Amino acid sequence: MLGGGQEPGGTPCSRAGCRADASWQVIWRNPRIHTADRRKVWLACDEHAEYLRDYLAARDFPVELAPFAPQTDATQDSLRHAAAEGG
Repeated sequence: MLGGGQEPGGTPCSRAGCRADASWQVIWRNPRIHTADRRKVWLACDEHAEYLRDYLAARDFPVELAPFAPQTDATQDSLRHAAAEGG
């Protein structure tokens, strides 16, 4: 295990300097430059999810929090298999 709880190949929090594993998606867009169908995603650990959401909301960006579950190799293999079968 690397410092801060980060595993090799893990998904770190987007907060500057944080190396904790992400457990939240901060989904947002800048309405001045992004169309309604374009959304960006930052990842956040439990400690920084509200901080990042509030940072974006203070700029009047549409923002929402959603749980984040990183895809494992097994999940990715399952998705590739389903796509190959047309499902």
